[in-house]
Amino acid sequence: MTEVSRVNCTKCRSLCPSGPKPLNFLRRLQSMKKPARHSLRAISGRHALNTMHLKAGSALLLVMLFGQAQATDASHAAKQQRMPDSYAQAAKLIDLGQGRVLNLRCSGSGPQTVLLEAGALADSSTWFKVQPLLATHARVCAYDRAGFGFSSEGPLPRDLDADVADLHALIQHAALATPLVMVGHSLGSNIVRQYASRYPADVSAMVLLDPPAQDIGRFAPAWQKDEDTLSGQRFAFLHQCEAAAEKHELTTTNKELSQCLGGPDPNASAKLNAVNLALMSKPAYWRTVVSVLQNNLAVFKPPVSKQETHGSTPLIVLSAANTYADALPRDRKGLEEARAHTQAQIVATSSRGTLVHVADTSHEIQIDQPNAVVKAVVQALEMVQPASK
Repeated sequence: MTEVSRVNCTKCRSLCPSGPKPLNFLRRLQSMKKPARHSLRAISGRHALNTMHLKAGSALLLVMLFGQAQATDASHAAKQQRMPDSYAQAAKLIDLGQGRVLNLRCSGSGPQTVLLEAGALADSSTWFKVQPLLATHARVCAYDRAGFGFSSEGPLPRDLDADVADLHALIQHAALATPLVMVGHSLGSNIVRQYASRYPADVSAMVLLDPPAQDIGRFAPAWQKDEDTLSGQRFAFLHQCEAAAEKHELTTTNKELSQCLGGPDPNASAKLNAVNLALMSKPAYWRTVVSVLQNNLAVFKPPVSKQETHGSTPLIVLSAANTYADALPRDRKGLEEARAHTQAQIVATSSRGTLVHVADTSHEIQIDQPNAVVKAVVQALEMVQPASK
């Protein structure tokens, strides 16, 4: 819910990516926001939703868009780092059967394995700063969920059940050593929590990056009212992009349709930008985007379930300082209260839960403060390290 902030979104109300200059797609979505809105930052799935500027709070939608790798405004002080061209091709395609594959990227070695779960519309490239740092401590794997990156499309709807089922199949077919330390960003934190509830023996610890606010309407009713009003307009636009992709028209010079794809990522090479454009032009990508965002409405509207429990599994929640930095004054307090309440509830689901506040970062902690993520994961690894004989 609060997770997707793409371009200049401070908790965008729908899909907003982040980056130095907003994409056309973001501008289009932004123009649908007649009511007050905040800019959320998000690094959305592969490019297009990449620099979007939407309503701040709509993390509901954007929260899920997290995926590409561009430095956010929240970290001007952070040294910019270009995404490696290795992301321009698949790593290892894991066969799930029935003609489906998921793209898996693993590096490093060691007795423990860390599994990285991206946010809503993001893919494995969102971890381009974190993964190489973690690889010096353990074996680290990131993957593209169905319909994103180099993974094939999955059956609809793309809800938490579908994501958890795919993740379980991936772990089995790739023979990943369990139990895993699972790291989830934004919507990825919801996937990790549900996976841990369903397959507790597979998870030794969890590190959750800025879990999105749930039950926002209770804390920020005006924001929720605006979001509900804008939702229909956003989905109408997304369906236009989807229809154009089905007709293979997204690569044309049509001014209206070009807004779906946006401009190049300044932190990526021409080669990588061309690959991103091609991936985002596929009908499967847009079908997946629409389904993910539709199901996020159901994921984030209710509060954290009182039945959720993770026993004594180590659970570290990283809370970003500037998730709602661009939110309207009218809404910011309520949005921050909703997120704080949600994250406190999540921490309470484990007797070994810990909340860590991370300064100088937007919602995209893995981009703005990768070392903070590495520190938390190393702590989790130490907490579950087998006692030496």
